[in-house]
Amino acid sequence: MKPLEVRINGSARSHRSSILARIWPSMAAGLAGSAAHSCLMILKSRAGLLPSFQPYDDLQRLLGDLVGSSVGPAVPWLLSFANGALVLGFLFGRTYRLLPGRNGAVKGLIFGLIGWILMGLIFFPLLGRGLFATGAGLGLLPAAFSLVMVLTYSIIMGIAYSILLPYARARGS
Repeated sequence: MKPLEVRINGSARSHRSSILARIWPSMAAGLAGSAAHSCLMILKSRAGLLPSFQPYDDLQRLLGDLVGSSVGPAVPWLLSFANGALVLGFLFGRTYRLLPGRNGAVKGLIFGLIGWILMGLIFFPLLGRGLFATGAGLGLLPAAFSLVMVLTYSIIMGIAYSILLPYARARGS
């Protein structure tokens, strides 16, 4: 056996292939959650819901301030999509077995609630919107919408991950 090979189900696979086989379900699930989240944000925009609550515009301004020049409107969307598909998808996959619940939807719900709390306590204040975006001047509506937004992402991600995980395990990851 070569140094970077491991035996899985009687066949040799490179270490890199083994790692990829373990993480692809979380990345694909994060991608599914990010797509659902993006659809919800497009619906929000087209329906005119909370027109003065624009977290992507706030993020665009913050990023511009950090880099010292203007940042295009696609940048916050791309960062959000990449974060949801890659970073949070990976984190969800690594914590899946530790999360309470018997199915992916419940595990996604718990993951989402944790994320929403962190977003309300850290992200919105960084954007200058105060705790849970109460500084946006719209009462609790931004917090409620962000909860729906995060839970849409995380529950879809949890369901997708629970569907994809058995396939990854069957392929030897």
